[in-house]
Amino acid sequence: MNTHTSSAVGKLLGSIPNRLQLAGGWIDQPFVSEHNPNPPGSMVVVQIEPDFRPMDRSGIASGTRAIAMKIWDGQLPDLPLEDLVRELYEVENEGKSEPSGSQDMIGLIYPGVNRLDYDFQVQGGVFPCHVESCNRADVARWLEKVLHVIPVEPRPDGYNPLGEKHLDAEWAGKLGQSGQDCYDAIVRMDAKALGASLNLTMQCWATLLPHVVRHPLLRVDLMSLLQAYQQEYSGAMYSGCGGGYLIVVSEVPVPGAFHVNVRIANS
Repeated sequence: MNTHTSSAVGKLLGSIPNRLQLAGGWIDQPFVSEHNPNPPGSMVVVQIEPDFRPMDRSGIASGTRAIAMKIWDGQLPDLPLEDLVRELYEVENEGKSEPSGSQDMIGLIYPGVNRLDYDFQVQGGVFPCHVESCNRADVARWLEKVLHVIPVEPRPDGYNPLGEKHLDAEWAGKLGQSGQDCYDAIVRMDAKALGASLNLTMQCWATLLPHVVRHPLLRVDLMSLLQAYQQEYSGAMYSGCGGGYLIVVSEVPVPGAFHVNVRIANS
């Protein structure tokens, strides 16, 4: 893998990757997946190079990565990926009443584009029942070109995205389907379909967990900003609850955005 650790910035940032979550996020939480009438439901995580410092509290799993950097002394151990995921999950969530989802850990540890399939009847929905990975170089380079990332704003202190829940089965099913659609679109290198999957995910978030995008503590009108970009480009979604970054799918340049470098196995 290309670790970018030879430069001064690379040494400072460390070699443990970052990750982006794309469509289907929150289906990794058992309180959501248990309502899915058509399991498994899927979501997509993409491992990206640690070549920039993401904003904290912005949906890039920076908190999880900080723990990984600490317990593994700055680099991923040469152990089975599934074992690393479980170790990191246990350390991060010890004593927490609202544990983070396992997609955070998997995105940091599994290279490439990964579809995580969650079924509440398998391991309580905490870990995926299946991981489908794509480490094709042509797919990774294409995805880098069509994903445009715009900084918006970190989650504010005191913000809780789970203050209001409407866990409707139909929408939980749509959320899980959006992850499947997203992975299929990426493998086909279909920007229009990829954008549509991100748009569907945002509809699901706004319906199932409205405080993810609307909350009195959020200073930015996230839905208005989102809808404007969705109208202009193939699709868009936020990197996490409360905003963070806006991820836009477009085959043409998006002003103010930057690109990420997708990290694949043996690159």
